[in-house]
Amino acid sequence: MADGGVVVTKLGNAGGAKAPCFGANVQSRKSPGIGARLSTPLDSVRTLQSALQAKAKSEAAYRFYSLWDKVCRDDVLYEAYRRCRINRGAAGVDGETFADIEDYGLASWLQRLKQELRTKSYRCAPLLRVWIPKANGAQRPLGIPTVRDRVAQMAVLLVIGPIFDGDLFPWQYGFREGMDAKMALRRIHYGIADRGAREVVDADLADYFNTIPHGRLLRCVARRIADGTVLAVIRQWLDTPVVERDHTGGETRTTVARDTNRGTPQGGVISPLLANLYFRRFMLAWYLGGHARRLQAEVVNYADDFVLLCRPGMGQEAMVTMRHLMSKLGLTVNEQKTRLVQLPEQRFDFLGYTIGQFYGREGRRYWGTAPSKKAIKRLKDHIHAETTSRWFATTPETRVKELNPMLRGWANYFSQGPVGKIYRHVDDYTARRLRIWLRRRSGKRGTGYRQYPDQYLYEKLGLIRLLPTARGRSNAKV
Repeated sequence: MADGGVVVTKLGNAGGAKAPCFGANVQSRKSPGIGARLSTPLDSVRTLQSALQAKAKSEAAYRFYSLWDKVCRDDVLYEAYRRCRINRGAAGVDGETFADIEDYGLASWLQRLKQELRTKSYRCAPLLRVWIPKANGAQRPLGIPTVRDRVAQMAVLLVIGPIFDGDLFPWQYGFREGMDAKMALRRIHYGIADRGAREVVDADLADYFNTIPHGRLLRCVARRIADGTVLAVIRQWLDTPVVERDHTGGETRTTVARDTNRGTPQGGVISPLLANLYFRRFMLAWYLGGHARRLQAEVVNYADDFVLLCRPGMGQEAMVTMRHLMSKLGLTVNEQKTRLVQLPEQRFDFLGYTIGQFYGREGRRYWGTAPSKKAIKRLKDHIHAETTSRWFATTPETRVKELNPMLRGWANYFSQGPVGKIYRHVDDYTARRLRIWLRRRSGKRGTGYRQYPDQYLYEKLGLIRLLPTARGRSNAKV
């Protein structure tokens, strides 16, 4: 019997997640709306998580047998709902929203879900597929679970997440408590500036989330979790059908994940943890297999993005070895996006930043980061979309209320390195677009600079400026 009532047994064989959302308080996320790093949990849930994590860390070969009763606890389900509620998100295939649940009565809704989970009669609903535009013009499929399924997934995540977190490598930064994208960027900077990495394998996996093999993934989970109900429910989520609706209201149902035994749906609350667990297999092979030492190459990973930081002359062999290991894991390297970067002559993009050698005052060279051209263009595209003729029926105050969180969220993420000139460029572009929108809304042409001076935009309408926020930011250099 483990501390805190956690039943465990010793395992005989121990073997075996681009640009941010534009919200005001957003952290970098590969797929918006997933992850569990939100506000402080209830004390009882925190106590449970601490007990589970302590037991997992104390013995790497323990398996947890009795977990489902903890998933069904009232405090865990309430905390799971609260976190999902903060994450917001659209309704799933059943159309039920958070507002509907609260109109119905949250306590009754949670008790009904608890009863389904406790009696093991719970069955997940199909995912609703939507398509999210990517930076390259393509579209990324996003599977939206129902609110009920999101809360169930979050409850499982609250219980099993602390168990697995200590097993992940320190250089896996995606969707983990106390870690974020900027920590990954700083690790890369350290590898280049202090450890002398001069060749970087800028790697990309083809459709990583949708190609993870179910059997191998579940073995990764079962290495720690022996509770059959938890494993069966995770398998159910992996096999969930997908419903896609067309403009006429027709539906198409597919079962690709179940048919191919591959994939963890982007959009599912549990998916980031499962993706981290499977990527851990590559990290184990890289480090415990001796490749890191032999090639003097460090891996920095965030969700499905990763780079290999190599000493001079080691990059090509590191890339060949990485391809071989990924193939053994059943994953495919995207050859069009994977390249060997030679520093300092070249730069590379990672998590929305461009990394490499830059030039400061008087031509002084330094290793640093800057928001990538793609990230700047995406922001400007969003600003443009919010200041077109389709919004003429709205008020100027409403436009500013839409623009401000977008700008603030972007600046919160892109605050690392010298950003003053970029902030000024974004400020100028935003003001110019808003002035043009105001002029055209009144049926006139022109830039509107004289009619709508800075005082009107920034003081009367309340449009925020990014450049002043940079001066008050310790890690943003103007």
